[in-house]
Amino acid sequence: MSQPPLRVVLIDDDEGLRAALADSFAIAGIDVEPYGDARTALARLDADFRGIVVSDIRMPRMDGHALFEAVAARDPELPVILMTGHGDIAMAVAALKQGAFDFIAKPFAADHLIASARRALEMRRLVLENRRLRVAAAEAETHYPLIGETPAMVRLRDTIRQLADVDVDVLVEGETGTGKELVALLLHRWSHRRARQFVAVDCAALPDAVADEALFGSRAQPGRVADADRGTLFLDEIDSMSPALQGKLLRVVEERELPQPGGAPRVVNLRVVAAAKTDLAAAVAEGRFRADLLYRLETVRLRIPPLRERRADVPLLFAYFLGEAAERFGRERPNIDPAVEARLVADDWTGNVRELRNYATRVVLGMAEGTPSAADQLPLAERVDRFEAATIRAALDRVRGDVGAAAAELQLPRRSLYDRLQRHGIEPAAFRQRE
Repeated sequence: MSQPPLRVVLIDDDEGLRAALADSFAIAGIDVEPYGDARTALARLDADFRGIVVSDIRMPRMDGHALFEAVAARDPELPVILMTGHGDIAMAVAALKQGAFDFIAKPFAADHLIASARRALEMRRLVLENRRLRVAAAEAETHYPLIGETPAMVRLRDTIRQLADVDVDVLVEGETGTGKELVALLLHRWSHRRARQFVAVDCAALPDAVADEALFGSRAQPGRVADADRGTLFLDEIDSMSPALQGKLLRVVEERELPQPGGAPRVVNLRVVAAAKTDLAAAVAEGRFRADLLYRLETVRLRIPPLRERRADVPLLFAYFLGEAAERFGRERPNIDPAVEARLVADDWTGNVRELRNYATRVVLGMAEGTPSAADQLPLAERVDRFEAATIRAALDRVRGDVGAAAAELQLPRRSLYDRLQRHGIEPAAFRQRE
């Protein structure tokens, strides 16, 4: 769907200059909305305003600097260009340091202002497009939903929806494979932060040597905490975090401040969702986890029950995963034989939802024990071809479409793998859509 053109909100109390600048913008092919005072213009602006602001500084009632601060509070990524006389340059420079896009000293050539406005409009276009794509990606994600009709899952979904728009930190507890990241993602997706970043950090996968820089950044680049500003930071397996990192994280959680190398701390606006697969209270008692950090993180606790505590949900989940796998691999949805049905009922599913999903994939590929397959009646050569294609698809699925990684896993030369991909009509891009 096409979007309306971006525009310039032009504010100046000098009627003659305002009219002349509006004409210059119109001649340059830029839509413009002229206003004689800042308050009236401010009422026009919101967080998703499709345009930029060009304002004089010296104006009665509300000056340009106050206007800039009000605009930044609504949307810090909305560009503001300030026009200033010689005596106001210090004020304009201060605004520039606070995030204003540009200032133009009077007198100036109209072309100079228009060139600056074009750069600001392009930056605004990119910002709005990125926001749109993030929202669209969240809506189109293929992650499985939080499925279940047992009372425990109904309560969990209801609680997530109630908490989503409340800016409190959440501690998610559950065994491996229960879906802790999915719960964190839903808290983000159903909140007012959904247009901003969801930053997931696997604390167990970060070696101590790089964890500090990866989380908190360095002089050269910001860390994952800074990336989550105005969004959601998900810390998975936080129980594996070292005591030193726990101390630095405490300040972020407690003060919402991020220490900066050699400078004042940076204020961050984020929601923290932490997850642990072990009992953090026990970790505190054993001296492995800071009590003060636990108290800050557990404003709200959410526990995800393992599958063995909600066996009635297993058939529903399996049916969903079966359809998902059949669609992904281009297979017919298989009928469930007594052996598969017996396993669904009897298995404890110690790997929880993740294990069940993997089992459904094997059933669709005809690789599960006791699973009937029409391929059993095919000639040997065709069976080999089908097995090869299924093996390649499974490898691509595991590495999310990375052909190089799949070639390494299958121990094939890359050129040989490309030949097989072409022969079987397999498109690696189809497996990247899950990212």
